Amino acid sequence: MNTDVSQACYLYVDDDMPSRRVVELILRRAMGVDSLFMFDSSHDFMEHLKALPRRPDLILLDIHMHPQDGFELLSEIRKDPDYCRARVVAVTASVMNEEISRLRTSGFDGAVGKPLSMSEFPILIKRILEGETVWYVT
Repeated sequence: MNTDVSQACYLYVDDDMPSRRVVELILRRAMGVDSLFMFDSSHDFMEHLKALPRRPDLILLDIHMHPQDGFELLSEIRKDPDYCRARVVAVTASVMNEEISRLRTSGFDGAVGKPLSMSEFPILIKRILEGETVWYVT
């Protein structure tokens, strides 16, 4: 696993433009990431994922999207033999105990609560890339 956060490849899927801008700001400017792909919809997710020029080291999924939510996208990823072992982390504003329990049991490799912290998010990403399961929701 690539643990150099600036050299890793990321995919962020979120239908909310302000959330995509925040993630892009943190990853590109604060962390020096060059390889960042963003999808503004979950429509045809696996087709778009497989068309990327580079396989992401980390996939970050918003939970509440349409037409498919983050749980459905995770299910597609886990069923695909090429991506079933991908590191997938939920990025969500829904931090109620029931939702966190569902995130844990559905197969996510962790979760990060929104709003994202400019100081904490880079540390969490590094820990995730090093193989740690991170559940950071406040």
